[in-house]
Amino acid sequence: MDKRTKKLKDLDRRYVWHPFTQMREWMKEDPLVIEKGQGNYLIDTEGNRYLDGVSSLWVTVHGHGKREIDRAVKKQLSKIAHSTLLGLGNVPSIELAERLVKIAPGGLKRVFYSDDGSTAVEIALKIAFQYWEQTNKKNRKRQFIAFTGAYHGDTFGSMSVGEIDIFVKKYRPLLFHAFRAPYPYCYRCPVHKKYPDCKIACLGEFEKVLAKNHKEIAACIIEPLVQGAAGMIVSPPGFLKGVRRITKKYNVLLIADEVATGFGRTGKIFASDLEGVRPDILCLAKGLTGGYLPLAATLTTEKIFNAFLGNYDEFKAFFHGHTYTGNPLGCAAAIANLEIFEKEKVIDGLKGKIEFFAKLLEGLKNMPHVGDVRHMGLMAGVELVKDKKTKKPYSHEKRTGHHVCLEARNKGLIIRPIGDTLVIMPPLSIRKTELKRIFKIVRDSITEVT
Repeated sequence: MDKRTKKLKDLDRRYVWHPFTQMREWMKEDPLVIEKGQGNYLIDTEGNRYLDGVSSLWVTVHGHGKREIDRAVKKQLSKIAHSTLLGLGNVPSIELAERLVKIAPGGLKRVFYSDDGSTAVEIALKIAFQYWEQTNKKNRKRQFIAFTGAYHGDTFGSMSVGEIDIFVKKYRPLLFHAFRAPYPYCYRCPVHKKYPDCKIACLGEFEKVLAKNHKEIAACIIEPLVQGAAGMIVSPPGFLKGVRRITKKYNVLLIADEVATGFGRTGKIFASDLEGVRPDILCLAKGLTGGYLPLAATLTTEKIFNAFLGNYDEFKAFFHGHTYTGNPLGCAAAIANLEIFEKEKVIDGLKGKIEFFAKLLEGLKNMPHVGDVRHMGLMAGVELVKDKKTKKPYSHEKRTGHHVCLEARNKGLIIRPIGDTLVIMPPLSIRKTELKRIFKIVRDSITEVT
């Protein structure tokens, strides 16, 4: 290890507080310090190369150092780095809004910018709440319904509609109540134990809640097709469409949280497109700028937007805003990102990769400590278990998933676990030869650790 790298690692352990990390353990470990990115690879301070098997936390779309996005950011930087949207417009935010409306599921016409997935969701919840306050004053709808296993971010509103205890349990006294409906998860779904068809059963339970409480429920929020942080839980075909049908029946808004699933991850630009679903509100972030800059967008229908129009003294405006809302650099990167999708016909080119990805995943299913393999498009979760037959998990203390990821890192691959589920979500630009290498490293790492 060279002196510079050693110094950086020492300074990191001394000063930086890392997210979702037990820092006592981190300070004992040997941190990896990334300095460069090139294509589908990350490069550390000593020049070692690692395949980016998790798209730098699900954001990198076309690889690192994509020339077109680099050029767009530099060009915008030569003009202006930031200008507020409070009382002013800026060129990239306007041009991006038009592009987003054109590619979004039909009916979404207005774009509200923010910084990340949590804020996109927070805005969606506030918009839904205020919409009903201003259109349904006799029977105000002030509740939300979300699904078991949901993760929608780390701000208080997004945590309130989330459920994963490790993320929200400590903060429950500060969170608002949300109704829950079961998300179909086959052998682990409590509803599935009583009914042969998990999808029908879960939709039935969902409708029961809405039938009883729809007069007070403002919106339903869902991660379309894939629950990411729950461990890449893939819903059965038709579930999302069923949720949309039921929300329409009971006059409940549908919020589609496509922070993780948007921008090609499932094989379509948006997961909602796979089932022809048109949400009332759409949340975007992560891949919006191709993985370059923090930018999020919450899209709504014209009907929702119109509910916020009125005279100044009615105070119907949406009183929400972030300092860097509609940041020109982020918007310029996002425009370049969308241009790449169009010019390179990225979505058309995904079919073969997704089929190859699925075939490689099949090769992991027979491993003695792989309990389940779930995937949609180029998103996958490989669940490790102590006993394959009974699906008995490893104890939390063993941190099996973490150790498999460390072993993979030693072999030149960066992946990250959710508990003992290995998440594999490479950039859309990944090559088939690189996919083969990813899965060889994953297989070898699982074998060595288990």
